[in-house]
Amino acid sequence: MAESGRQPPPEPLEDACPTTHNFMIPKKEINTVPDMGKWKRSQAYADYIGFILTLNEGVKGKKLTCEYKVSEPINKLVALLNTLDRWIDETPPMDQPSRFGNKAFRTWYAKLDQEAENLVATVIPSHLAAAVPEVALYLKESVGNSTRIDYGTGHEAAFAAFLCCLCKIGVLRVDDQIAIVFKVFNRYLEVMRKLQKTYRMEPAGSQGVWGLDDFQFLPFIWGSSQLIEHPYLEPRHFVDEKAVNENHKDYMFLECILFITEMKTGPFAEHSNQLWNISAVPSWSKVNQGLIRMYKAETI
Repeated sequence: MAESGRQPPPEPLEDACPTTHNFMIPKKEINTVPDMGKWKRSQAYADYIGFILTLNEGVKGKKLTCEYKVSEPINKLVALLNTLDRWIDETPPMDQPSRFGNKAFRTWYAKLDQEAENLVATVIPSHLAAAVPEVALYLKESVGNSTRIDYGTGHEAAFAAFLCCLCKIGVLRVDDQIAIVFKVFNRYLEVMRKLQKTYRMEPAGSQGVWGLDDFQFLPFIWGSSQLIEHPYLEPRHFVDEKAVNENHKDYMFLECILFITEMKTGPFAEHSNQLWNISAVPSWSKVNQGLIRMYKAETI
């Protein structure tokens, strides 16, 4: 985002499905540093960033508990995530000498690998069945790496790309914007936190104390947008335990802070230095703009 904060208005979500599509199984295209330049100049990058910014605008000033439309595809996506959650209960962690990276995650992931296309087919209507293999790959990429048993912002981005694909083909519509973040993405976060805790997953590509968070980024962007022009909660309040406990059910940003404090010990300024610094920013709109810049520079 430009330093001045001026940004062209984000493109609206697709509100109609184009008549023809060419689907293909995605493959890894970013293998070298120069490939990043190609990615950032691509239409796919513009579509992805436009999607993130459109949702950022859609949830501005709104609580998680506000009223919003919930369509049938949204309910089907929540049911899909509920299935992933149930599989965690059915796949308890193994007894193993290593504290981190419980190998039972590989059993859980193998189930997803096998069933992903069937799960996605419950969300995508039959006349778009050709899209299922392409879209399902993003779902499989969104839950962590089964070899390393780790999870990070790249996996989170795959889930956002999964949702973006569903918008591009018309399964999700403009009036699903709030539900995409508050109903679907929030449920995804709950399942990912359960995965991280149950199987003691390692952070993927973590910058340690210098990173924003070990696992997530998007809920800080959308969560800070929710808090813009809040009547009394300011950025300095998210390091206040009482303010977090009283408001986390309404605001995604505070839910993230609560999870960090549950998972980490010691002074907040030491284990989450970047967030501690952000708490000194004077307004939520500046926090939001800064996080978008940071996301573009460091995450995608």
